[in-house]
Amino acid sequence: MPYFVYKIESFPVRLLTRLAQFDSFKEASTEAKARRTSMSLSAGQIIKVMFAESELEVEDILSQVREKPPTTGEDY
Repeated sequence: MPYFVYKIESFPVRLLTRLAQFDSFKEASTEAKARRTSMSLSAGQIIKVMFAESELEVEDILSQVREKPPTTGEDY
């Protein structure tokens, strides 16, 4: 399965942009780190590496809204 490098913008709407695709994690990680330093990312923009069978699966996972876990008041 390939590794995908995506730029994610969350404001004003969630926008996913595929930047690259690699067969190994090392290559994908190196590319993501290089993009993070070379691109001037504004607030709400991130570069992420995802492992999936297809671009469609990556975009499905990245589009899902994750709820924050409830706080119990016992956080240390």
